[in-house]
Amino acid sequence: MLFRTQSAAVYGIDADLVDIEVDLTPARGESDAQPSVTIVGLPDAAVRESRERIRAAISNCGFFFPFH
Repeated sequence: MLFRTQSAAVYGIDADLVDIEVDLTPARGESDAQPSVTIVGLPDAAVRESRERIRAAISNCGFFFPFH
């Protein structure tokens, strides 16, 4: 299931629109396979840190984030 939203990335005093797409699909293969999170984008610090930012945002909204 594909979800789309927009956000903004701040660069100094400028902000650029960023498209965010999330594809939720059941784990394939073994029935006990663990779901996972894959983040793609430019290989800079902001993308590397985004996994923890996403986890924190979901947790702060009161939802459970099961992925480590």
